[in-house]
Amino acid sequence: MSNPTKRQQQARILRIFRKVHRTMGALLFSFFFIISISGILLGWKKNSGGYILAETQKGVSTNLADWQPLDMLHQKALKVYSDSISANPNVEVDRMEIRKDKGIVKFTFVDDFWGVQLDGTTGNLLLIEKRRGDYIEKLHDGSLLDYYFGTQSGQFKLVYTSIMGVALFLFTTTGFWLWYGPKRMRKN
Repeated sequence: MSNPTKRQQQARILRIFRKVHRTMGALLFSFFFIISISGILLGWKKNSGGYILAETQKGVSTNLADWQPLDMLHQKALKVYSDSISANPNVEVDRMEIRKDKGIVKFTFVDDFWGVQLDGTTGNLLLIEKRRGDYIEKLHDGSLLDYYFGTQSGQFKLVYTSIMGVALFLFTTTGFWLWYGPKRMRKN
């Protein structure tokens, strides 16, 4: 193949890559914007002064033998929720996080991103927290739609992360070629 023909082919490939890069950028701009902002916030959550991620409180004892039974702590957390957050009789705990080194148990509720920290020994309320970090994380990975639509198998998250992963791969590939292609053409 002659040099001018090869150069024309390389230029055509560059135009195609530029068009793909520009079209993907225009179509996915808002998603990349959301991912970038939420990613920054997640990176800063431990340094947000308790706004994004509440500070973990300290309990009376780190010795598990001194602690109340988990079932009793669970019932107290449900009572705190119904008394202080919402009178919803069907409140459900999403997860319980035992922080032995701090002497506490964190209860995270399924609804509305609320959490409660109880002293493992006394069962006293240490903190009611709005779990903004959980909301931001769900926004970041696309599972917020699964949360709002009540899907159990994470279909929205799977589709969202697949699309965004492929898009990022294509952006990286086309972006590299848009940088390297002209250099290669000048060299030839």
